[in-house]
Amino acid sequence: MNDVNFESWSSSELRAVEQALESWVPADTPAALGVAMRYAVLDGGKRLRPLLVLAAAKAVEGQREAAMRAAVAVELIHAYSLVHDDMPCMDDDALRRGKPTVHVEFGEARAMLAGDAMQALAFEVLTPDDGVEPALQARLVSLLARAAGHQGMAGGQAIDLASVGRMLDEASLRDMHRRKTGALLQASVLMGAACGPVDAQTWDALAQYGAAIGLAFQVVDDILDVTQASDTLGKTAGKDADNNKPTYVSVLGLEAAQRYALALRDEAHTALARCHLSSTDHLACLADKVVDRQH
Repeated sequence: MNDVNFESWSSSELRAVEQALESWVPADTPAALGVAMRYAVLDGGKRLRPLLVLAAAKAVEGQREAAMRAAVAVELIHAYSLVHDDMPCMDDDALRRGKPTVHVEFGEARAMLAGDAMQALAFEVLTPDDGVEPALQARLVSLLARAAGHQGMAGGQAIDLASVGRMLDEASLRDMHRRKTGALLQASVLMGAACGPVDAQTWDALAQYGAAIGLAFQVVDDILDVTQASDTLGKTAGKDADNNKPTYVSVLGLEAAQRYALALRDEAHTALARCHLSSTDHLACLADKVVDRQH
C-alpha cells in the first residue's frame, strides 16, 4: 500500500473516531466532571490504538459499529491511564499532548475522578442496549479488562513505580513494558479482530503482531525521550532519566535500542505474513509508523 492510500484511510478514520469521542464523552455531568474528561481525551493524541482496532477490523471484514465502539473504548482507557500516570503520586508531570496535564488544569481530585469516569465509560461504550451482539460485547469487555488490569497496564505501571532507582535486566524490562504499554496495544489489534471471523492461526499471528508493535512502541518512546525536545514530544523530555527509571536506552544503549525497534518492526511484518487474510496493508503501515515516528 502506498502512503497516499494509507493517509487517506487514516485521516478518514481519525475524523470518525473524533466524532465518536465528541458524541460519547459527555459534557453534561455533575460538578463539571465531563469538562475534565473531555479535556483529557479530545483534540490530542496520535490515536494509534483506535487505528489498530479499525485496521484489524477492516482486515477481517468485521462489524463496523462494534469496531468503532472498541476503538473509542480503548482510547478512553489509554486517556484515563495518562491522567493518572501524570499525577504527583505517580510520574508527576505537568505537560501532556502539548498542554497542561489534567491535574494541573483541574486539580488532583477532579483529575482522579475524571480518570475513574473514563475507565467506567469505556465499558459502557462497549455494552450498548442494541447494535452489538451480547457475545461480542462480552468478548470485547474481556479483552480490554485483561489488558488494562493487574495482568496488563496497571500491573506494568506497578512494576515501573517499584523499579525507580533499580537496574533491570532486559528480560525484566521487556516484561514490564509488555504489560504497561504492550498489553493495551495488543488488545487493540485483537479487539478489532474479534469483530469479524478469524481462524486460530490468524488470531495467533495477529496476537504476535500486536505484541511486537506494543514493545516497539515503548522502545521508540524511550529513544525519543533522549533524542527529541519537549515541544516536539508534547510531553516533558528526559523525564525517565531525571527520575532514575530504567529504559531501553539505559539498559541497551541508544544504537542497540534503535536496532531492536527495527527488529520488532520486522517481527510484526513476519507475523502479518502468516495471517489468512486478503489484506493486512493498513496494519503493516501502522507497524512502520510506530517505529518511524518522531514524537
